[in-house]
Amino acid sequence: MKIALIDSGIGLLAATAAVRRLRPDADLVLSLDPDGMPYGPRTPEDVTRRSLAIAEAAAAHDPAALIIGCNTATVHALPALRARLEPGLPVIGTVPAIKPAASGGGPFAIWATPATTGSPYQRGLIEEFAAGVPVTEVPCHGLAEAVEHADEAAIDAAVAAAAALTPDDVTTVVLGCTHYELVAERIRAAVQRPGRPPLALHGSAGAVAAQALRRIGEQPAPQAPAAGGLTVLLSGREGTLPATALAYEEGRLLPAATPAR
Repeated sequence: MKIALIDSGIGLLAATAAVRRLRPDADLVLSLDPDGMPYGPRTPEDVTRRSLAIAEAAAAHDPAALIIGCNTATVHALPALRARLEPGLPVIGTVPAIKPAASGGGPFAIWATPATTGSPYQRGLIEEFAAGVPVTEVPCHGLAEAVEHADEAAIDAAVAAAAALTPDDVTTVVLGCTHYELVAERIRAAVQRPGRPPLALHGSAGAVAAQALRRIGEQPAPQAPAAGGLTVLLSGREGTLPATALAYEEGRLLPAATPAR
């Protein structure tokens, strides 16, 4: 079994690690786009064009499913990717976990990139799944970029700035960018208020990985032999994971890149 994931950068590590934990025997194809990173400032048309290019590079390795490990690429490119690749190759997008966060009923915050915060896409999800629940949209200036470059000081500063915009009564935070899942515990420590119940964090990686297996009729097998290989594509060229990936537990879970099968 082979599963491919795409993203402009290392935000896909969260979903990659989730797939690896569910199926250590799966071969992985990670298709990144360092030539086009970051996607946030790009136009929707440009994000779609670049996402199609890296998805087609991944599809050439004949995976059983393709995960868009990026919220921005999902928002702009999911319809085009499905039109191009399905039904032969199931495409799974990444959607902020607003629905499960709202099910708790308490006030929650959505941490997202400035481009996503307040967007019609995110507001639509809030209206659909969180009507009547107090929601605060928190723009996280520079956090995705800091995580991408494993810049510790910049991560601390961006997390602190976003935490200052998060109301004290918030009980749950939705991590609305896949990069944020790589620093989830740092976010928890910054937002947790003394004397308040433990903060709940909702990422998307686990649900996305499970959905990918469902789409191809496979079951989780976390005890399977850790025999899965890794192919890394950098704007279509075979390469290795960026060194910054090893700054995170999710990156250290992965083996060295192996030749494409």
